[in-house]
Amino acid sequence: MKKYLSYLLITMLILISGCSNVTKGSERSAEYVLRLGHMQTETHPYHKGALKFKELVEEKSNGRMQIDIYPSSQLGNGRDQIEGAQIGSIHFHIGSVAPVTNFAPKFNLLNLPYLFESREHAFKVLDGKIGKDIASDLETRGLVNLGYMENGWRHMTNNKQQIKTSEDAASMKLRVQESPPYISFIKALGSTPVPIPFGELYTALEQHVVDGQENPLAQIYLNKFNEVQKYLSLTAHNYDAAVFIMSKTTYDTLPEDLQQVVDDAAKESVHYERQVAMEAEEKLLEDLKKTDVEIEENPDRESFRKAVEPVYKEFEESIGKEIFEEIDRLRE
Repeated sequence: MKKYLSYLLITMLILISGCSNVTKGSERSAEYVLRLGHMQTETHPYHKGALKFKELVEEKSNGRMQIDIYPSSQLGNGRDQIEGAQIGSIHFHIGSVAPVTNFAPKFNLLNLPYLFESREHAFKVLDGKIGKDIASDLETRGLVNLGYMENGWRHMTNNKQQIKTSEDAASMKLRVQESPPYISFIKALGSTPVPIPFGELYTALEQHVVDGQENPLAQIYLNKFNEVQKYLSLTAHNYDAAVFIMSKTTYDTLPEDLQQVVDDAAKESVHYERQVAMEAEEKLLEDLKKTDVEIEENPDRESFRKAVEPVYKEFEESIGKEIFEEIDRLRE
């Protein structure tokens, strides 16, 4: 009962804040006014993908649908937003895969280190049968995945020493997402994984609660982690696919023509966001080179792949060996 009342209160607050989020002087004449939340800044590729989705939906629906965007964790952390989508208080969410594993464990596959060798390889997997199968359990939890955006390649930062090999990453306290594969990855390197909410990460790094963390360049630069970290190593240990989730209840209440609008706009905005993210990575690296952080551009990634082999053995049974074989075939 208490949990239900807390959800009701959150929903009421969101509805109230939603009114203040509209540009002054605009009129709410749309049949459907829907909220889209994500946790990143307005300069992040997520936000640019969200803006493209808003533009396409409002245009293709001839104004029958309006999308209001809430960046920078305004609607809560990743799990909060996913739970909001389950009950329909939030209609769309763009975010990392890790929180979704609490609702659909198959997504753990995408959190494994060194799963993909390139973006093209990742797209083949995510846009094909495997990507659909991973997301299939979401519908029983009141959610629909409209597609996979991206957050770029994840890299490691810390305050102790430069990481050139997997051995250099040992004996540290490293912040990770609350996800079994990420936790196992850090343990395989001989370090201690410390799950910390993203919104608290800057402070945790500043106060030396942890020695380091791992994230894509966009998160590292746009959230100014370089101010509180001395070393950055381009380990590229994970291609960070991002889910683009919609509330199934909301989707099911839309007439078929507007469902098609959402599907088409999502597909187009996914491709747009991926391109933006890829182009942004190159510029972000150049921007980081102008800061005080020391960058190792060519760490020994093969040493990392060797070190994390036990992680694959750990998850082979629960994920399925045949999926790994299929992903390997798609490398060609």
